[in-house]
Amino acid sequence: MPLSPTPVGTPCPVARSLDVIGDRWSLLIVRDAFDGMRRFSDFQRSLGAARNILSDRLRKLVEAGVLQTQPASDGTAYQEYVLTAQGENLFPLVVALRQWGERHLFARGERHSRLIDTQTGKPVPLMVPQASDGGALPAARTFVRKVPNVR
Repeated sequence: MPLSPTPVGTPCPVARSLDVIGDRWSLLIVRDAFDGMRRFSDFQRSLGAARNILSDRLRKLVEAGVLQTQPASDGTAYQEYVLTAQGENLFPLVVALRQWGERHLFARGERHSRLIDTQTGKPVPLMVPQASDGGALPAARTFVRKVPNVR
């Protein structure tokens, strides 16, 4: 389990998740990894991040188990960064952020990138949490069962 700035006893999954992928660079690295980027130079070109910042975020994502390094697929001496199964599990989060941004951060008719289903050629439908009956689950129908403070 990776070390994080959030106290080990913190029972909030959101806080613990943000410790791993909550800064801009880390989440954009994950986004780019989903887009097929694997090499340091490709991440740097895409993000424009300083080498030291990019190197630090990649190291932390590897330590957290989100990415792993492997020898370059073309046989060169380089290493590649690939998503682990844990990293692949971040896909719904990336899609949800994308869809929220599409809905709230672009003017009507303003151009932006689109996420396309490769099998249908159509945009990915809006993600909505589902209730156990399969219907949409609005936030108003949920609550967080807090862990009692024990001192």
